[in-house]
Amino acid sequence: MMMAISSSHRLFPSSSTSDGHKPFSRGTSLNLPRSSSSFDPRTTQVTVRRGQSLRIFASGSTPGRRQVEVVYDPDERLNRLADAVDDNAGLSRLSLFSPCKINVFLRITGKRADGFHDLASLFHVISLGDTIKFSLSPTKTKDRLSANVPGVPVDERNLIIKALNLYRKKTGTDNYFWIHLDKKVPTGAGLGGGSSNAATALWAANQFSGGLATEKELQEWSGEIGSDVPFFFSQGAAYCTGRGEVVEDIPRALPMDLPMVLIKPPEACSTAEVYKRFRLDQTSSIDPLVLLREINENGISQDVCINDLEPPAFEVLPSLKRLKKRVLTAGRGEYNAVLMSGSGSTIVGIGSPEPPSFVYDDEEYKDVFVSDACFLTREENQWYKEPSSMNASFSDSTVSGVGPTAE
Repeated sequence: MMMAISSSHRLFPSSSTSDGHKPFSRGTSLNLPRSSSSFDPRTTQVTVRRGQSLRIFASGSTPGRRQVEVVYDPDERLNRLADAVDDNAGLSRLSLFSPCKINVFLRITGKRADGFHDLASLFHVISLGDTIKFSLSPTKTKDRLSANVPGVPVDERNLIIKALNLYRKKTGTDNYFWIHLDKKVPTGAGLGGGSSNAATALWAANQFSGGLATEKELQEWSGEIGSDVPFFFSQGAAYCTGRGEVVEDIPRALPMDLPMVLIKPPEACSTAEVYKRFRLDQTSSIDPLVLLREINENGISQDVCINDLEPPAFEVLPSLKRLKKRVLTAGRGEYNAVLMSGSGSTIVGIGSPEPPSFVYDDEEYKDVFVSDACFLTREENQWYKEPSSMNASFSDSTVSGVGPTAE
């Protein structure tokens, strides 16, 4: 579990003196007299201006003594509230990596009575992800979420907030949080970024509560948020069936040193639109267990990376079909396989971390998201850790359109 624990929960940096007293807050001006006897409370002047800080001037009774000026910073009130949290909680802050996933293959095997589709897919976590920072709120009233990019919903539409609400409902705990989301995973990409955020929030809430729930319970509860969320409570590689919520860890994950490149155009693929155009009679007929066995025995190849959602996604976004064809042609010999993840719109080239040169050279692709990545797993009872070598490259436009959703 990647975490940062701090004994100080202050909004604004400050330090303590050796005797344990807090120094004056930011903005303090302090000119001390030569001796303590020069301070006379009877000569203290108090001036308060509306909307400004409180200033207290104290002049000494002896002529020539220097003046003491104390500036009260109203932000210090929030810091004192935060200190009260620190005094009563062992864990006050937590920073977690929230990785996304790809579908190495994705078979749609039928339509269910509840309107969802049955699927069979090899999900695998990869090393591209967001960072989410959690702090206990000093007031037990509501969660407060901020993000590094515009357009991300910070209210109850966000799956992070939904996950925290669900945890409180299931456990009866009353912890509320200040959360900051450092978003790097593009939305509408078929990478499950929002689902990962929800799973990470559930994990974080459980850590702050001393581990009240087991991993299995967190996984079961998470299905109420979205179909992809339970997968992230696997060890990072799983064969998923049902709506995606039936998760079976696979004993042999894919090689961690197998690189890949992710290429996502600025346009998103609406999952609802893709399924609206989906036709069951146009899917592959190969048994997904055969695909799984082939990958376990012989690794990844183009033949096993089947995605039944590619045809309808290419109808929704014809430029995506053209992008995949160009990557296949230009990357011949470079990639073990080229595939679309989830319902799109990310094209993945497995086998090399570099995109074909046309992605950089053609004006048509000047705004695409490009990132290298590798497969990632986690240890039991630990959360995912970000590899130190990850360095994603993307334009702001690729992540600013829509907030996290279950993909």
